Amino acid sequence: MSDTALRNARGEINRLPCVFEKALLARYAVCALAQTGMLGERGTVACTVPVARAECGRLAGLLREKSAFALKLSTTQRILPHAQVMRIQCGGLDGLKQVLDARAPAPDVHRLVCMARDRPGGLEALPFSEIIKGVAAWRGRRVRRPRDAT
Repeated sequence: MSDTALRNARGEINRLPCVFEKALLARYAVCALAQTGMLGERGTVACTVPVARAECGRLAGLLREKSAFALKLSTTQRILPHAQVMRIQCGGLDGLKQVLDARAPAPDVHRLVCMARDRPGGLEALPFSEIIKGVAAWRGRRVRRPRDAT
């Protein structure tokens, strides 16, 4: 299946894709509202509540905007590489967990968004200087290269 056909099929099957899909598929975070599925050999995650997806979208936008300096980006309006999106999603959720719910074993997206929304000032008033420390510190898995067989 070509990439274009895959994108078209994905849009028809998953009408409400999860904003934090990459973090959920990597099993770095969990969400009670996520519904997982498969499209060919690729995993997909859909949100089951449109209002919750909109709030996650606001948070993801703020994380992306506030992470620009930590990621050494001049603009966040362009399409970012997978590794940088992972840093924003996983690191941002980790930083948010440290600020709002440090005792939780893993970031729970919906729970964290609800906790952030219910704080005075809402999502925009979050302490992003603390949250972005999670983005700066987050490192993905290292690719293990096979040793030479000499």
